[in-house]
Amino acid sequence: MKKNFWKKGLLAALIVAGGIGFGKTAQARSSVVQVKGSDTILNASQAIAEKFMSTNKGARIAVTGGGSGVGISSLINKTTDIAMASRNMKEKEFEQAKNQGLDIDEIVVGYDGITIVANKENPIKDIDDKTLGKIYRGEITNWKALGGDDAPIVVLSRDSSSGTHEFFKEHIVREGNAKGTQEYGDGTLYMPSNQAIKQEVANNKYAIGYIGMGYMDDTVESVKVDGIDATRENVLSKTYPIAREVYWYTAKNREGVVKDLVEFAVSPDGQRIIEEEGFVPVK
Repeated sequence: MKKNFWKKGLLAALIVAGGIGFGKTAQARSSVVQVKGSDTILNASQAIAEKFMSTNKGARIAVTGGGSGVGISSLINKTTDIAMASRNMKEKEFEQAKNQGLDIDEIVVGYDGITIVANKENPIKDIDDKTLGKIYRGEITNWKALGGDDAPIVVLSRDSSSGTHEFFKEHIVREGNAKGTQEYGDGTLYMPSNQAIKQEVANNKYAIGYIGMGYMDDTVESVKVDGIDATRENVLSKTYPIAREVYWYTAKNREGVVKDLVEFAVSPDGQRIIEEEGFVPVK
């Protein structure tokens, strides 16, 4: 799998074909197509923009992270042309966009399996989803309860601006109940990125965390959930219990570079990049 972690958090100013995006948004004001949001699909989106650049010259694209919530709010506020997200936009967010005169389109650009990761020295290789929920709610706090060492579990989560944080909370912490009230435990440590979680797990024998499958490498150990690995086949078949879509959101009446970039992302060439970046293509 291609890994471009050095790009994380950087502004990628990329020259691409000209055109005007929707309304008086970021591109219309600055002639730069803005793509902003999810850290999970930041690298993949940057790679798509770079490839698009190689055959379209003339204008610029800027791709930045910050989390799904940041991307979506920027789209609503008309400071980005495309929002990257690892969760669905909420009904209230669609309403806010509508109040701003925006009719938003949801584009699935790939599939992701949220991968549970532990240190390579940790003997625990499989956790059922109910036990995982107890760990993240702070109800199980010692590895000994799982058959591991007598040591506190260091619980790592993405921060609240992350779409992965919200998806994991609903599906694991709240056991799939969208109206549940359970929260992450008081001892949870919130990390700013997938890479930060992976680095902490690699350096801490007793840490556990979750990352997008595109970030998985041999510095950490993938932990099965309910006996199932986060593989391409298991995510595509939806047998892996923490699989989800990843999205781009933009205006339905998009034009110019924005329109062409979206079309490229879901084309065979764009989907090949999604796969190269470690995710599961839609097509």
